[in-house]
Amino acid sequence: MLWMLVLVAVFFVFSLIVLRGENLAYLDQPLPAPEPSEPGPEQKAVLDLLNELSATPLGRGRQRIYKIRELMDGIGAGQDYECEFRPVQAGQVRGEWVLADGCDPDKRLLYIHGGAFFAGSPLSHRPITDRLARLTGAAVFSLDYRLAPENSRMAGIEDTRAAYRWMLEHGPEGAGAADTVVIAGDSAGGSLTLGLIAWIRDEGLRQADAAIAFSPSTDSALDAPSIRANIPTDPMLGPAFAYLAKVPAIFLLWFTWLTARILPSDPRISPLRGELGNLPPVLVQASTTEMLLDDARRYVVKAQAAESPVVLQTWPNMVHVWQMFRDLPEAEDAFQNVLEFLDGATAR
Repeated sequence: MLWMLVLVAVFFVFSLIVLRGENLAYLDQPLPAPEPSEPGPEQKAVLDLLNELSATPLGRGRQRIYKIRELMDGIGAGQDYECEFRPVQAGQVRGEWVLADGCDPDKRLLYIHGGAFFAGSPLSHRPITDRLARLTGAAVFSLDYRLAPENSRMAGIEDTRAAYRWMLEHGPEGAGAADTVVIAGDSAGGSLTLGLIAWIRDEGLRQADAAIAFSPSTDSALDAPSIRANIPTDPMLGPAFAYLAKVPAIFLLWFTWLTARILPSDPRISPLRGELGNLPPVLVQASTTEMLLDDARRYVVKAQAAESPVVLQTWPNMVHVWQMFRDLPEAEDAFQNVLEFLDGATAR
């Protein structure tokens, strides 16, 4: 009997001290009170689309993953764009340049797509990269990083690092040093973005002039209050991750460790848990009703305490990464805020 009690104690201690790491509840703020509102026609169209996708049979196992990838790419492929999309294969670096008319090839933006680390692509995220290219006048490089489960989480991280090094010295017209560099990403890509700027700092490389994170995942420990509390109000992530509400948090830590092959407390997959001082200007945008709200809020509170120039902007009642949906007025509002932020961060 005693050995069983010791085993249970070791399990809990290892889970909380090693897998989770520091208890970050001290960073939390009360969740915003719901703001009753009637969705406009554009928002209703987005909700109808998400309901339709949620009702699509996905299958199981790998078939489910492939179907989700197909659905995401279908959203990006079924739209008209104004930019040129130029494929890139340069050793480990794969992706596409997204080029608006008259763009400055020495002004470069690395975009890292979301998709829960197992889905998404440059194609699926063209609604964002096309808008960023036209908005900023930068040459946008949309990275096609390696996805799970075919690859480890570390493989995708290594791809972001290789892409950044490459983009510093290569533009859409060939070799040449960048004048201005920005890194941006959404959701899982937001996590990779925030992890990348910390790695750049630690490596002593030329730091990005600014970074942008749309609805970022910042903590693989998955213990922020909104992860569970906002499941009912998140029409994109809620249906897919409702099981989180039924799984004890301690078991999620083990699941993350086994699937990511890296401790959840490791800053490489949980940028919130790293050192957040001496970072470039960072803009974080999130919805008050999405599951990842507290991932964003915790990161910003901790970074600001470390005196990094990180700011948070929130929108009520928006879906996760609403910037993907071009007809939403709130998406255009968010992009205009991005432009204002970049104008200030990159001014010389």
